[in-house]
Amino acid sequence: MKILIRGTNWIGDSMMSVPAMREVRRIFPDSHITLHTKSSSEGLFENASFIDDIISFKRNRWPAVDVYDNVTFLRDEGFDLAILFPNSFESALTVFLSRIPIRVGYNKDARGLMLTHPIAVPEWKNRRHEVFYYLNLVGELERRLLGRDSVSSATPDISIEISKERKRQALKLLAAAGADPEKKTVLLGVGSTNSNAKRWPTDRYAALADRLTTECGTNTVLIGSSGDSVVASEVASIATSPPINLVGSTSTAEAASIISVSDLLVSNDMGLAHVAPAVGTRSITIFRHDVPCAPCMLRECPIDHRCMTGISPAAVFDQAAIALTDPIMEIYETTGSVS
Repeated sequence: MKILIRGTNWIGDSMMSVPAMREVRRIFPDSHITLHTKSSSEGLFENASFIDDIISFKRNRWPAVDVYDNVTFLRDEGFDLAILFPNSFESALTVFLSRIPIRVGYNKDARGLMLTHPIAVPEWKNRRHEVFYYLNLVGELERRLLGRDSVSSATPDISIEISKERKRQALKLLAAAGADPEKKTVLLGVGSTNSNAKRWPTDRYAALADRLTTECGTNTVLIGSSGDSVVASEVASIATSPPINLVGSTSTAEAASIISVSDLLVSNDMGLAHVAPAVGTRSITIFRHDVPCAPCMLRECPIDHRCMTGISPAAVFDQAAIALTDPIMEIYETTGSVS
């Protein structure tokens, strides 16, 4: 069987769909599995053992053009089954027009008629981790096509593989940028592409960078996409000991590789925060402080951003220092309980 998995649209969601993709491989061990994903996420799966091929695409300004371009290519590939992780109408229309015989996805946004197996959105959707949302889709597929249920008892495995060669290249890239290979490396993800409200202020990141560099003796490195360049430049300009700035100068694959050879990632709630645990690197993710107006879920704070300014550089530094020295610590998350 030739299986097409339509990947999610954001890096964080891509990481949360990894356990589901691993389950597709497990329940269809002899099938040829192709991941159809945005080019921005392609590099995350360069060494993935649970897929055989990747077909990437770039978003066009006009969705109709995306559909046409993808259908033109996919129609001739002879896929037998399409599994849609996104909830978009466009993804369902694409596999429908590509004439893929079996089409499985959640029944949202009036796309049920384009799916051969529309799956109802589970009632627990907003109460459980997003990992289980994707796993549930594959579980329903297993029940309907194979008449059994093994996915529901599976332990989610979020890990992704980074080859030794990619790690060697990442270390070379860090060294070329000025990192000392004898020192520990802390990465700072200071941006957040889809929400300014989720960003910890730049002056606090600068203060954290200074303390990490001077008190812990680390290589302190800014990392992120080109969309984070402005905020990263501001952090670098404020810091007394300017961190190495790699924001916008690496591909997604290179960013994942750099994270895999680093000792700690401190970041906002962003895509790379999900990559760190997937490659086995400790992480501290800065979430919103508990304030009366939270959670607002707004992209821009209309008042004073108190949910993020309430988290002090000292609080984050203290946890970072522990993460760099505690041999048994795995993951710390700086949440609203830290002030």
